[in-house]
Amino acid sequence: MVQILDSAGNPLKASDTAHRAASHRARELSSWLPPLGSADSDLLGELPTLVSRSRDLSRNHGVAAGAMQTLTDNVVGTGLRLSATPDYRALGKDKKWADEWSRGVESLWRAWAESTDCDAAKSLTFAGMTCLVFRSSIVNGEALALPLWLENRGTKFATTIQLVEADRLCNPNGKQDSKYLRAGIEIDAYGAPRAYHIRKSHPGDAYLGFGVDISDWERIPTVTSFGRRRVLHIHDKERTGQHRGKPLLTSIMPMFKMLDHYERSELQAAVVNAMIAAFIETPLDGESIGEMFGGSVDDYLAARNEWDIRLQGGSIIPIFPGDKVAPFTPSRPNSGYGQFVENVLRHIGAGLNIPFELLMKDFSKTNYSSARAALLEAWRYFSAQRQWLATYWARPVYELWLEEAINKRLIETPDFYENKAAWTRCKWIGPGRGWVDPVKEAKAAHLRMQIGLSTLEDECASQGLDWEEVLEQLAREKAKITELGLTINDVNSILNTNTQEKEDNDENLEPHNR
Repeated sequence: MVQILDSAGNPLKASDTAHRAASHRARELSSWLPPLGSADSDLLGELPTLVSRSRDLSRNHGVAAGAMQTLTDNVVGTGLRLSATPDYRALGKDKKWADEWSRGVESLWRAWAESTDCDAAKSLTFAGMTCLVFRSSIVNGEALALPLWLENRGTKFATTIQLVEADRLCNPNGKQDSKYLRAGIEIDAYGAPRAYHIRKSHPGDAYLGFGVDISDWERIPTVTSFGRRRVLHIHDKERTGQHRGKPLLTSIMPMFKMLDHYERSELQAAVVNAMIAAFIETPLDGESIGEMFGGSVDDYLAARNEWDIRLQGGSIIPIFPGDKVAPFTPSRPNSGYGQFVENVLRHIGAGLNIPFELLMKDFSKTNYSSARAALLEAWRYFSAQRQWLATYWARPVYELWLEEAINKRLIETPDFYENKAAWTRCKWIGPGRGWVDPVKEAKAAHLRMQIGLSTLEDECASQGLDWEEVLEQLAREKAKITELGLTINDVNSILNTNTQEKEDNDENLEPHNR
């Protein structure tokens, strides 16, 4: 038999795999055997556990709660503002007509969206519902909304939205998942949802008892017979064939929990150590104590317990003869505690797509360049999330509302159903990006517009403003200046004078008062 030897003269063993990552012999990989299942098989059975743990972290861990709020503030903020942009070319119209039509639609939309009439529960405006939908989508992995037609409520529009906890989306009466039923969703042969089975009460509601039957569920078709949507299921898909969403914290949940345990243990140890001021050492052993007190150690201990010694500033401590005071030098807090926790939080921030500085609201170790780079990277993620939310939540609601407004002849839209995509085209303006250095970034925005790389609409939208409202306000201010007999130069002179006076006052302040 012929053997092949390596450079050291040892028999050369063939590798068990072409890719080392697929090796079953390597010591560090041999026990790494994750299951290989479909998107639903890997997720649906574990989803209740993931959701309950995600909610617990959001309730009880400050960093997790802060991260959820940071995401909500930057993606939704005070709400998404509608900017209707019908495709006037496809509709055979011109830009002037499109601008006038958009202003009328946006005015009607604001009257509906800025009141609680849009909410079936009459408790939230559209902005409030948007915040709740987004927060639910990151904490629970998904959000569920039911468009309803509620007349005779004394409102102008019958279109209302009912938000439903995604826990209520489940198989009726505990039925097992099957080929065409996945965690409460009926699907067709292509995987498209046909109907949703929604329980009439929350399965965890402690006030409703435990008896359930098939009548506790309602089967709601995805659309009506004439094509109007009846269910909005907002969730992010990571794999083909995935029918439910998973919480954002899923991949970093174990690290979050272990960090919570570690920080609590360190804090408890530090508190215990802080309660010990010093030790009293005695040279007597147990046998000597017994001889001194006639064989009774208890008498000695009782005498020591009655000996009142307190550590106070500038005091002289009386102790038993032969005793000495030994200082207590605690090992808590651990000298490497801060750096270790910071590294773990950086890992968590990467899993949440949030820079460490933004996750912890700490820019103390950051200069302008690194802060801007971190915020730009975060802004890409925030913008993508906002676009996703607008596509799967805001625009469908706008389409439902617009359809009713058209049918009530409040808006002129000939051939709406033949050109629905052109009529419902829109943009959504979210919270402004803000500035790290306002002067530098304002100059950069001015330069971009000068050389044609940007427009006033783009620059205003990046700061959460509507460019038409900005221009209209500028026109009103200019008219008021003219009415008062002033000029723009006069106003600039006043502003410059006030600015210079403020700078002079700042220079005159003593250093410790600045």
